[in-house]
Amino acid sequence: MRLLVTGGAGFIGSNFVHYLYKERPDWHITVLDKLTYAGDEKNLAGLDASRFKFIKGDICDEATVDKAIASCEAVVHFAAETHVDNSLHGPDPFVYTNVVGTYQILEAVRKYDKRLHHVSTDEVYGDLQPGSPEKFSEETPYNPSSPYSATKAASDLLVRAWIRSYNIKATISNCSNNYGPYQHVEKFIPRAITNVLEGQKPKLYGKGANIRDWIYTQDHSSAVLMILEKGKIGETYMIGANGEKTNQEVLEMILELMGKPKDWYEHVADRPGHDLRYAIDATKIRSELGWTPTYTDFKRGLSETIEWYKNNREWWQPQKAATEEKYKKLGR
Repeated sequence: MRLLVTGGAGFIGSNFVHYLYKERPDWHITVLDKLTYAGDEKNLAGLDASRFKFIKGDICDEATVDKAIASCEAVVHFAAETHVDNSLHGPDPFVYTNVVGTYQILEAVRKYDKRLHHVSTDEVYGDLQPGSPEKFSEETPYNPSSPYSATKAASDLLVRAWIRSYNIKATISNCSNNYGPYQHVEKFIPRAITNVLEGQKPKLYGKGANIRDWIYTQDHSSAVLMILEKGKIGETYMIGANGEKTNQEVLEMILELMGKPKDWYEHVADRPGHDLRYAIDATKIRSELGWTPTYTDFKRGLSETIEWYKNNREWWQPQKAATEEKYKKLGR
């Protein structure tokens, strides 16, 4: 298989590339990535050039996308602007990358009749009430809350329309919150870990009652590979590992694992329109494709994540000062 991975130098994309490189040794992987602040070619270090190629380019550039897709057999589309806070304060890049970029991918896939898997988020569904038994499923209506989730919802709908109108060979997955190595320090878990490593109290939005359904990024990677190989064309699959935790629970677990008092953190102003709860019903991918997560113990995955950030200071420290300065200006 000659596979193109868009956004493969970012957090989730690079973890997928490393997973695929190990699990499918006879595949050739090409990564197309613009290398914005959240992407880093160093995330792909150690991959043999005989099996791997990197292209620096923008998925919104028609010629770049056309050439990359013409020479592959299938595409896994991770490339996206993803940070909610950034979308609230500057939505333009989210519309451009998430909507226009996906359109360019779809048109090239249609032109060359290639297989596509489109990676999306559970945030397109809005939020759920804490304490409710309800979970997001493939039938849940879209109800996005932020410019980020709205543009991801738009990209999903474009894929659905191209499947129906042009019969492209595509699948979609909507995954819960990922955590693990290579995640930018602007995100909740790595920001908290790196604050502690620098001797600074981590921050907690509002009361910390918001609930996220966490999945270790390696489990997300295994699910995407399974959908690519076994998923039914035209279908959407929810990916989740039953990892619901409040933000306060996650932060207190980080502090406990790092040898700090559980209350060693600061409350900061909540973000506008902060979704209350996400939860994934992954029955379909489990029953139809036989996928199961490996990291069912959240504390185990969190411990491994903490160790990665402890051992890779040279990776995250260049990002840290600018990130904290940005949050300081926002009062968070």
